[in-house]
Amino acid sequence: MTTKNALVTGTSSGMGLATAEYLLAQGWNVIGVDINATDISHENFRCIVTDITNQEVLTAELKEIEHLTLVANIAGVFPPSTLDTMTFEQYRRIFDVNVWGTLAVIAVARPLLVEGSAIVNFASVDAFTVSPGQLLYGASKAAVVMLTKELALELAPMKIRVNAIAPGWVSTPSNAATGRMAAAAHSIPLGRVAQPEEIAAWVHLLGSDLASFMSGETIVLSGGDVMR
Repeated sequence: MTTKNALVTGTSSGMGLATAEYLLAQGWNVIGVDINATDISHENFRCIVTDITNQEVLTAELKEIEHLTLVANIAGVFPPSTLDTMTFEQYRRIFDVNVWGTLAVIAVARPLLVEGSAIVNFASVDAFTVSPGQLLYGASKAAVVMLTKELALELAPMKIRVNAIAPGWVSTPSNAATGRMAAAAHSIPLGRVAQPEEIAAWVHLLGSDLASFMSGETIVLSGGDVMR
């Protein structure tokens, strides 16, 4: 039986941290990647502290890994932007992390992915609906949806599945910092925001045999707030 090894980005907090902890609890070996150190003490966890856009560092750090069975691209940034406030530097930062970072991690991981493995990218409901003040972020996440489809087609001959998750409001430190999470919960049909562990469970599901015939799709997890 192939050992289950996962590469998870954005593991220092929020959904990335929850996903790493969820997979570890399910018996996976997890390699976390984050620009900050990850506070997980587990014999099956190793953290690579680097920017996800740095392919050279990632390649060097992963050179002793024999194989991967799951890549979860969770790291992302979402500073607010409008036509009046945007800057070229902000554009580069958002697209470098959310789009290029996702591609960079996949490019480095691809030689290590075995047949039947899975990639789970993180988009957002903002890829499908308009969110005021998220001009650049929404565009970057729409790009993630499309690259998920393109990569699903490109990697299908290798029997590698590529899907994405588009979360709505999730109880994370970064979302709480916006000061809008409590108000947002009232507009969600299920009456609450998601917990990071609920999103992590979907990463695990998409990486499992239960999703063995699913590729190129983006699952919206919004409590009914965004339907498509």
